[in-house]
Amino acid sequence: MKKALSILLFAACIQMTYAQEKNMFLEESTLFEELSGVKKKSDKLNLYLNMNGSFDASEVGDTEEGKFNMRQLRIEAKGNLNDWLSYRWRQRLNRPNNGGDNIDNMPTSIDIAAIGVKLNDQWSILAGKQCAAYGGIEFDLNPIEIYEYSDMIEYMSNFMTGVNIGYNLTEDQQFNFQVLNSLNSPFEETYGNVPGISPTKLPLVYTLNWNGNFNNVFKTRWSASIMNQAEDKKLYYFALGNELTIDNFNMFFDFMYSIDDIDRSGIITSIVAPGNGYNASNAGYLSMIAKANYRFTPKWNVFVKGMYETASVTEESAGIKDGKYRTSLGYLTGLEYYPMESNLHFFLTYVGRKYIYSDLAESLGFKDYNTNRVSIGFIYQLQIF
Repeated sequence: MKKALSILLFAACIQMTYAQEKNMFLEESTLFEELSGVKKKSDKLNLYLNMNGSFDASEVGDTEEGKFNMRQLRIEAKGNLNDWLSYRWRQRLNRPNNGGDNIDNMPTSIDIAAIGVKLNDQWSILAGKQCAAYGGIEFDLNPIEIYEYSDMIEYMSNFMTGVNIGYNLTEDQQFNFQVLNSLNSPFEETYGNVPGISPTKLPLVYTLNWNGNFNNVFKTRWSASIMNQAEDKKLYYFALGNELTIDNFNMFFDFMYSIDDIDRSGIITSIVAPGNGYNASNAGYLSMIAKANYRFTPKWNVFVKGMYETASVTEESAGIKDGKYRTSLGYLTGLEYYPMESNLHFFLTYVGRKYIYSDLAESLGFKDYNTNRVSIGFIYQLQIF
């Protein structure tokens, strides 16, 4: 690990020096404009390639590994066809294009495939496959910007098909009511063959969301959701995202909590009932995320981030005791360099995770462990057209 870290640090110095020597400080045109010399004048088509690639030196227990990794590779098209109709499509290029059996008949590689209709200055409708309107500041960020997700978001179903009704109370206060499919894949693939449980006739999730903006200093993204998991089985999810920006300093704090009648993410199932063919009952998950950014020069940013999460059984059943089974800690720091006015940036980051098992989990054979990762790479939303 020390040897790999030394190589990464040396490579970082070379990369930063090269970027400075190239003096790439001008505002960027689209790739189409650079190649054709023709200025794009229409907003009907905007085409992007979203990339997050790095060289990672990682350590899991006694195992060390170094490799190049393209964490995120997504293509995206969006535009405004007129003053009331818009569209958006985004697809992951490094995910299998399966999904013939999915209930929405859409590949899981497709994040978004939706049209937006602006009814007036206050009301709008978004229909199709879309991102769930869950709260949380980090949840709303472009996935390429995330170096390590919390367990809560990592295992969450984020992109589902349905409709969102938006209402702008003012220019800075927006409310959304969203109804989506609660499943992508069939019920049995999501939960297994749960004894005595029948699939619901309305596998839907309902979300009420508030996005607030107070003078661009304090922003909120709060939500409450109810999901139909099966007959008489539901999931309740709450998220409170809060962001503060003062000059060159920015920070956010996200609080998330879910109560699952059937364990949706599978984290508790992997501890209390691995290999039994169906997910456990009565799972509770708590997640808190805090991140601070300081843009100490126009082109350099430093950040720190912490995560605290718990996984519990909320009610004893089938011989499984209630209580907390696992605590997950995450700690990140990094340095980012922005050579242009676009969002292209190079980074050097450290990501550490610690998984702590309670006495309940230790009695089932689980032991605490740590992971560490140092990465050097780039993040870029390249506008092709």
